[in-house]
Amino acid sequence: MKPVIANHSSFNEASRHQFGRIHLPVAPKCNIQCNYCNRQYDCVHENPPGITSRVLAPQQALQYLDQAMALSPHITTVAITGPGDPFANPDATMETLRLVREKYPWISLCIATNGLAILPWIDTLAALQVNHVTMTINAVDPEIGAEIYAWVQYKKKMYRDLNAAKLLIKKQLEALKRLKEAGFSVKVNSIIIPGINDIHVITVASKVAELGADILHYLPFYNTKEIVFENLTEPSAEMVREIQHATSKFIPQMKHYLWSMAHAEEMQLKPAETAALPEKTPVYRPYIAVSSLEGVMINQHLGESERFLIYTMDATGKCTLVNARKAPQAGGGEQRWNELAETLSDCRTILVSGAGEAPKKVLNRHGIEVIVIEGVIKEIVVGIFSGQDLQELIRKSQIHAGSSNCRGTGKKCG
Repeated sequence: MKPVIANHSSFNEASRHQFGRIHLPVAPKCNIQCNYCNRQYDCVHENPPGITSRVLAPQQALQYLDQAMALSPHITTVAITGPGDPFANPDATMETLRLVREKYPWISLCIATNGLAILPWIDTLAALQVNHVTMTINAVDPEIGAEIYAWVQYKKKMYRDLNAAKLLIKKQLEALKRLKEAGFSVKVNSIIIPGINDIHVITVASKVAELGADILHYLPFYNTKEIVFENLTEPSAEMVREIQHATSKFIPQMKHYLWSMAHAEEMQLKPAETAALPEKTPVYRPYIAVSSLEGVMINQHLGESERFLIYTMDATGKCTLVNARKAPQAGGGEQRWNELAETLSDCRTILVSGAGEAPKKVLNRHGIEVIVIEGVIKEIVVGIFSGQDLQELIRKSQIHAGSSNCRGTGKKCG
């Protein structure tokens, strides 16, 4: 199978302006426990920690895709990334891939995995014409891996500490080699964890390049509550840039946005200068900012947003996309949220699928309301501009997010 990366935004920087991507959350279980992961959130195969997804059955996932395609026909890539690991849930994963391939034979399919259990499925993935695989590899030295992984469950047996790391790394490297032999495009994600693997990731880059990986994407460790690493600091933007520079001699780096919306220019309006205004002077805020994976649904956590879509509504009630604005880079604590408040200073509201209390407080101090809600962007934006009851919008979006029979699981669709 020949790798096809031209229309995939995670592999090709140019494509992010032309093509869209959507995630189908059909895989709730995971077969490893990372010390940077809280089980109430998604895995970070594709997404930084701190987001959570409602799980769909394969038929529900197809219905969700049908709705998204009707609203946004520029979608060309369907991804299965979790919220656990696709191959800890192989039946649901494969059924979803089969359904999508049957109905949309032209669409690009991709999978994100930790690599532990993908080997037996590689031939099936090839038969389904899955084009791209993303694998998270944080260490190739078991001693370092033992600090990152608490346990690994493989063939109904539990492995811990060094034994867990040895097994996982062995399976990951075998899978990467086999995937490239089978013709897949492979992106490797590595989480940069200061004090744990921030030096070692250079060795990881060298090894995965040797095995033929196509591109490497560094994700900064994102501190969430109730994790083993909750006392670690997040890597600075400078650290990430230095690591990217050091490893670029081994393998191409992914530095562009992971998700993008077609036809949305990445431009930023100059923030309003409000610092000198009296405390009670109103600020003109004509816009609503939205965090979205594919530009159709509100389905992204505030902390993992790399850009915000800016909407307004005219006098006729038409909802219009104004532009897309870059978010400050991850890391930096409260300063990051102060910078975001400046970037979105003309926005009254930010719509996200999840948000921590700390950034909400900072943004509220700047007069920006953070609303946690899920559903179709334009329906909810119009509803808020029109003054509809927020609880009714939340109820409607919960029904729309899955299907008419969706009862929800407390996690989001995509």
